[in-house]
Amino acid sequence: MKKIPYGKYTKEFRLETVKLVTDGGLSIPEASRRLSLAPSTLTNWVKAYKAGKLEEVGKNYRQLNDKEMEL
Repeated sequence: MKKIPYGKYTKEFRLETVKLVTDGGLSIPEASRRLSLAPSTLTNWVKAYKAGKLEEVGKNYRQLNDKEMEL
């Protein structure tokens, strides 16, 4: 899987990814490898989820257009 450079991950993707760690029993490093995410990114998402603020993560990033997604 290819990393999304400086893009905005969907709320659904962030939530499902966090659930792999919190409910699915995967470690942060393992989930990060499987999804090609930086471990620090996933760590931040898990912390935000536990604090009830996962919805606020990524609000300052812009949505990628189709051409950027292809790259």
